[in-house]
Amino acid sequence: MRIGIDVRYLSHGLVGGVHRYLAQMVPALLEAGPEHQFFLYADTKAPFELTNLPANATVRLLNYRNGLSSIYLDLFMKRTMAQDKLDVVHFPANYGFGPAGARTVITLHDQINIMPLREIIRGHRKSLKTIGMMSYLHFSSVAALRSAAILLTVSQYSKDRILEHADFPADRVIPLFYGPSPKVRVIEDKALLEGVRTRLGLQKPFVLADGVKNPATLTKAWQMLPPALRDTHQMVFFSRRPDPPAEVLEAVERGQAVLLVRPSDDDLIALFNSARAFVFPSWIEGFGIPLVEAMTCGTPIIASDRGSIPEVVGDAALIADAEDAPAFARHIERILTESTAAEELRQCGLKRSVIFRWDHTAQQILGVYQQAMKHPR
Repeated sequence: MRIGIDVRYLSHGLVGGVHRYLAQMVPALLEAGPEHQFFLYADTKAPFELTNLPANATVRLLNYRNGLSSIYLDLFMKRTMAQDKLDVVHFPANYGFGPAGARTVITLHDQINIMPLREIIRGHRKSLKTIGMMSYLHFSSVAALRSAAILLTVSQYSKDRILEHADFPADRVIPLFYGPSPKVRVIEDKALLEGVRTRLGLQKPFVLADGVKNPATLTKAWQMLPPALRDTHQMVFFSRRPDPPAEVLEAVERGQAVLLVRPSDDDLIALFNSARAFVFPSWIEGFGIPLVEAMTCGTPIIASDRGSIPEVVGDAALIADAEDAPAFARHIERILTESTAAEELRQCGLKRSVIFRWDHTAQQILGVYQQAMKHPR
């Protein structure tokens, strides 16, 4: 097959879930399909992240001049794709428009872009620019579905929500779990872990949390712990944003938490390995790759029961409602004080983590491409 993939997320200096999905998917596909020819469509906004590509991969660098270039390429990148005579084109970031001669596969990570526009933009105050971008993504995503042969998504939960909003054949919406970076692993080197903790100024045993995933529930739960536990432990929040919710900053000011903005991948893996627990009271998740990273590192998990989280963690987590701070407090206290319970969760997580592997997912995606080839043009 001649396979095209929109990889502009890898030439924009981005972070976040879709970026990580694409950064792991492309190398896995190249390794899994050496008999296929891959064409990778990036642009020149930032240096392309992938290096040492195999001979079956060709990178097309498209010109990026300004903020409107992304919209222009959304609409007209298919002209360049048509010249490569593709059999299948894959858009891994929720929408895209391929050339007439190729079958289109779209990874729609969740239902947000295809929900009714009024539901997307309601809620907290948004700027005109944000509303404009949300509107553009909505109309682009809805339009892209009309020409897609197959939709990939990341969980059964996401598939079910997508089908609530999209008039699309259910048998052509395919949920596929994916995995973490190959760098994510159990680290046995205690000196290495101690060195990272020292460099980051972490002097107490800690629980780890994502600073933008409903941190208020964790900080409320922390206040409910026995004083002895609060005095001898701390919260460590990592955040892709320098301005996390106020609850995080207030916990830092009280001396109960440390905030790490955009820690390196190596540091984050070390933090998972060092944490007494990973606490994830997220309101909604289409997948939740930090959960998989925690399981892969053997970190006990305490998480909410929202979205895909129960589907992803199985029996490898203590679960509570996202707003139930007292339940989170009880779970945290249990993990911090009962070594047997913590070890049971650790082992359950390690056992479950083996189903989240990119080599397996890449083979499944290649099978999806073959399936798309049978779809009428």
